[in-house]
Amino acid sequence: MCTAANYLSKDHYFGRNFDYELSYNEKITITPRNYPLEFRVEDTINSHYAFIGITAGIETYPLYYDATNEKGLSVAGLNFTDFADYKEVDENKTNVASFEFIPWILSQCKDVKEARKLLENLNIVNIQFSDELPNSSLHWIISDKNESITVETVKEGLKVYDNPVGVLTNNPPFDKQLFNLNNYRYLSSKTPDNTFSDDLDLMAYSRGMGGLGLPGDLSSMSRFVKASFTKMNSLSSEDELESVSQFFHILGSVEQQRGLAFIEEPDKYEITIYSSCVNTDKGIYYYRTYENSQINAVDMHKEDLDSESLISYPLINKQNVNYQN
Repeated sequence: MCTAANYLSKDHYFGRNFDYELSYNEKITITPRNYPLEFRVEDTINSHYAFIGITAGIETYPLYYDATNEKGLSVAGLNFTDFADYKEVDENKTNVASFEFIPWILSQCKDVKEARKLLENLNIVNIQFSDELPNSSLHWIISDKNESITVETVKEGLKVYDNPVGVLTNNPPFDKQLFNLNNYRYLSSKTPDNTFSDDLDLMAYSRGMGGLGLPGDLSSMSRFVKASFTKMNSLSSEDELESVSQFFHILGSVEQQRGLAFIEEPDKYEITIYSSCVNTDKGIYYYRTYENSQINAVDMHKEDLDSESLISYPLINKQNVNYQN
């Protein structure tokens, strides 16, 4: 289970918590403009926008979890178990497998408007990457500096929702997640007035009482509410490091600690394997991992973006401590 979010100060920031019980040796991968993108049904795209993100540690194909292209468009795939419904190939549509979705969008679109157009005839097909790596049930958030959408393929077909909060978690479908925010319209960052009774002198005994009732559990619906409230009320200066720090604090409000979300296997618990924050204007991908809270970064524009080969950096998982004496 995961959480993705957007944040805007001077620049636009996009990122996510990747929550899971095991790692696939994730790495930061830059797909340059001339790396051939092969698809199972559609034609290979040989020249395209460059993009950066985190992939599974598979050498033969960039299996992206999330990524941002050089134009500032971002996509993240999140678990959508029991609801995602992949289709059979339809010769009248553009047929893309779920693991191809992120490169398909980012290679061709510079903003959400162009992504919407590309989605009009898209059919997300039931083709798995390999026998060892079956399909994950996913839905996606697509964002640029101005807007976000959520894309879901369900039994009824492909659904594209406006996403006014710029946040995505997991189940249930997005329209229900968004409607659920109505139940929390009373929340505020300010100290609330006493509306309980005019006959009782009730005191505001603590700061933060406007947030009473804000969910704090790790379920996907609760994380959607908490991340949305945190993001919509977050403030920072326009300074790059302060903005990046604030974004990681937004994700930190819904991160998962080892031992709190038990998986039905012995000694398995879901944790936030990594958190990411990309400055989509500058193409800088920041991240930290469960075992390493130091923020690390890779700048895609310091690489040869006209290359024909993938560029990868392993995640730094070992904690670095800054001793001051």
